[in-house]
Amino acid sequence: MSRAYDDYVVLCDFHDCLQFCTGPLNGILRSGAHYLKVLVIGSGGREHALCWKLAQNPAVHLYAAPGNPGIATLATTIFTTDYLSAAEKFRPDLTIIGPEAPLVAGVADQLRRRGFAVVGPSAQAAQLESSKAFAKALMASSGIPTARYVTADSALRAREALRGFAFPVVLKADGLAAGKGVVIAHTPEESEAAIHSLLNLSRGLVIEEFLEGPEVSFIALTDGGHIVPFEPTQDHKAIFDNDEGPNTGGMGAYSDSRILNSIERSQIMDTIIEPAIKAMSAMGHPFSGFLFAGLMMTAEGPKVLEFNARLGDPETQALMMRLDGDFLPALQAAARGQLQGVDLKWNPAPSVCVVLAAHGYPGNVRVGDPITGIEKVENALVFQAGTKQVSNVLQTAGGRVLGITASGATLPASINTVYEEVLRIHFDGMQYRTDIGKKGLKRW
Repeated sequence: MSRAYDDYVVLCDFHDCLQFCTGPLNGILRSGAHYLKVLVIGSGGREHALCWKLAQNPAVHLYAAPGNPGIATLATTIFTTDYLSAAEKFRPDLTIIGPEAPLVAGVADQLRRRGFAVVGPSAQAAQLESSKAFAKALMASSGIPTARYVTADSALRAREALRGFAFPVVLKADGLAAGKGVVIAHTPEESEAAIHSLLNLSRGLVIEEFLEGPEVSFIALTDGGHIVPFEPTQDHKAIFDNDEGPNTGGMGAYSDSRILNSIERSQIMDTIIEPAIKAMSAMGHPFSGFLFAGLMMTAEGPKVLEFNARLGDPETQALMMRLDGDFLPALQAAARGQLQGVDLKWNPAPSVCVVLAAHGYPGNVRVGDPITGIEKVENALVFQAGTKQVSNVLQTAGGRVLGITASGATLPASINTVYEEVLRIHFDGMQYRTDIGKKGLKRW
């Protein structure tokens, strides 16, 4: 069975999907002429924002797996996580892998072995995100500035290592934890609780000194040699205003050129991004795709908090709002190893993304609450993430449900606009921060 959204079709059984395609989509699939087929892997707000941007190119036909109801208005959405079979079925000219899990699982490797062009690093290169210990060791050997650290593979070793650190101290799960594997402990009691909770998530811990300063998300697109930096963004990880409460996958982000000056950008490229790319190549694991550096701008200069092997979420929503022109040529060049000379153009207007989260997030999330008001949003984009369509009713289906994203001539104007639009949307238990972007107001 299938469910239509305008001229597109959401497919419940992707193996039978071609017979269900209707309208102009059917002609595209039959002829294949004059259209570039792009497969976007993922189902979150990041992937919705990517699809929104790529859909602005009329020569692109989009597929998404597994997608979400918002993505389904832009792409042929295939309800599967068997990404290799989906690619074999539709033969995309380019595949973009959004989330970290398929990258770590080696989906990019599998696709490349079958001749597909892919934006996303190999499983070996994705260790920069999948293993905090691997990333810290690479930084140490390459002279990349980061916090002093110790690794521990047991609670006993963690307690011993903590003796060498002053409070507050940072404890990190050595593995993927959906943005929730970091605890800042201010007391011995908090560190003890963190040791037990984090060891339940991963094979070990990284314990490091606490760094002070503003955080910055710095993302670059690379083909393994050449690098194209993006505009800076700032994420808001904690669930509550003023960075209080437990960490989440991200409660909002804003992008503004004023976050970093030209000297800081050059310093980040020279001391962090370029050395990391060179080090991965020297190890025999060239990194191709999106390299995300979570930074702390300390009094001593930028230092790495973490590396991610993909675009950030919700940073991508803010970035796609500011990106001028067609994104496809840069992505194709990255997949082909031909990024040299490629440049991206950015709208100077700042952008802000506010995440609307479900009841219980980031703990036990309640799902199934009806979502209303999206059609009333006038001056912002609504990127869907944890949503599902049930009998023509949009419902919550995950922790981070929507990302409301707006842009304005100034950062204050962008903030005012996005929060005006947030008020148009409702679902029971809806929670969001009211201070996204306000850290940047001191620059205006």
